[in-house]
Amino acid sequence: MSSDPLLKNPLPAAEPPSLATDQVLPLAGTSVARRFPGVNRIVNRARSLKGLLRLTPFDTSTEQGRSRERYRRAALTTLSSVMSRAVTACASLITVRLTVRYLGTERYGLWMTITSVVSMLVFADLGMGNGLVNAISEAHGKDDDEAAQRYMSSAFFILLAVATLLLTIFSLIYPFVSWPHVFNVSSLTAVRESGPAVFVFIVCFLMNLPLDVVQRLQAGYQEGFATNSWRAVGSIVGVVNVVAAMHFGYGLPMLILSVVGGQLEGVAGNWIHEFGWTHRRMYPRWAYYDSAAAKKIMSIGIWYFVGQASAVLLIPVDNIIIAQVMGPEAVTRYSIPMRIFILVSMVSAMFAIPLWPAYGESLARGDIGWIRSTYRRSIIYNLAVFAPLSLVIAVLGKVLVHIWVGSAIPPPSYPLLFGMAVWTVCAVAANAVNCCLSGINEVKFQAIVAAIVAVIGVALKLFMARTFGLGGIIWAAVLANSGGIMIVAAHLQKRLAGDFQPAQGLRRAGETGDL
Repeated sequence: MSSDPLLKNPLPAAEPPSLATDQVLPLAGTSVARRFPGVNRIVNRARSLKGLLRLTPFDTSTEQGRSRERYRRAALTTLSSVMSRAVTACASLITVRLTVRYLGTERYGLWMTITSVVSMLVFADLGMGNGLVNAISEAHGKDDDEAAQRYMSSAFFILLAVATLLLTIFSLIYPFVSWPHVFNVSSLTAVRESGPAVFVFIVCFLMNLPLDVVQRLQAGYQEGFATNSWRAVGSIVGVVNVVAAMHFGYGLPMLILSVVGGQLEGVAGNWIHEFGWTHRRMYPRWAYYDSAAAKKIMSIGIWYFVGQASAVLLIPVDNIIIAQVMGPEAVTRYSIPMRIFILVSMVSAMFAIPLWPAYGESLARGDIGWIRSTYRRSIIYNLAVFAPLSLVIAVLGKVLVHIWVGSAIPPPSYPLLFGMAVWTVCAVAANAVNCCLSGINEVKFQAIVAAIVAVIGVALKLFMARTFGLGGIIWAAVLANSGGIMIVAAHLQKRLAGDFQPAQGLRRAGETGDL
């Protein structure tokens, strides 16, 4: 028998037992399974995973039941995420195909550049959104709903204040900024639309800031399947809005409002459903605002803030550098193929992110062996599936781009496509590593490394963009990101090899699997 624990058990020992091979396959299939042991393992693994896709929760009074329930929630979240992302991807494909031709390369490039600039404000919540996920998952692990309620209300009112302050500041400086110069546009239509387009995007983004706590609450309780369902609704509404806006001949600001407004409508629907039916007690109330709870969330969130502020320099800054060095048309030539590879990273994240709150809840209960074995499976499976897929997409990249947008843009070069493939492999590994680090509250180290990588990456991108063009941008990102992920992965491996304590992360506990 193999000594590899991944081959011994499709899931950790606490998972539902698989049926024996002769129970799964008919007699003829049994001989095949004996001749090909890999078939046996695949069948057993499929049976085990199938047992997790149920709506009825497992009994969580035992360690075995808690392990099964974590996997059940993660499996449901992953499945719903796949379905939601499929809807979102289809919506994105439709939107891109329609709007590239409708707007033209310069105005579409302006849209993508504005998106990149606004996405740099992702850290505007001061990291409190991710800090709230960790706090909720810990409270869930301790079965303390009262603490979760204090965390929820405290985070909401702080984020509401932050959004109000930022909107006030933006409204004051908006009239004094030359937006056409900022985005380097020249056509009369793009010049006229640049300012209003930015205004629409910023207002919608800030409205979402406090409303987003509902999705963080669901993540902390490992109920991401609810979030994913409402995201799919928002994507569908966005496409309907875009088609309507184009039908009436509206310009770029209204197209942006159509897409982002659809997402906001999905969040609003989620808010009403969550606090009206599912978790009525968690509705944010000023009476439950607690300074100690707010301080705890912010103490966790500050390092997420550093990491998020650094992350905006890893991807969104690419379009800004390209716009300044090569013009908005080059942004379109870069962003279209990049969106294909980002989809691969997004799919990988669907399998990694649901484990984040599960790691936190497991840590709070002291189930450390579950963390070790689950992390190993996460990174091995993600790389085994998505690394080959990235290379296949690189080979077929020119054909895929042509099918997607036709002759609207020149075909991307192979150095650009293979650079994006390697970048995607780095992103896939980072998904598994960072989710585990976040779950066990090891955020500080990854934030510091991210900041260093971001600074080095921007310097490399500026140099290589001028020297090698579009291909230089992505290979600069590969050089910076690959070094960062190797350092962070080595740090995590060292921590997992030690003894975890629920309070700080370190204590010795019985194993439910090997690493």
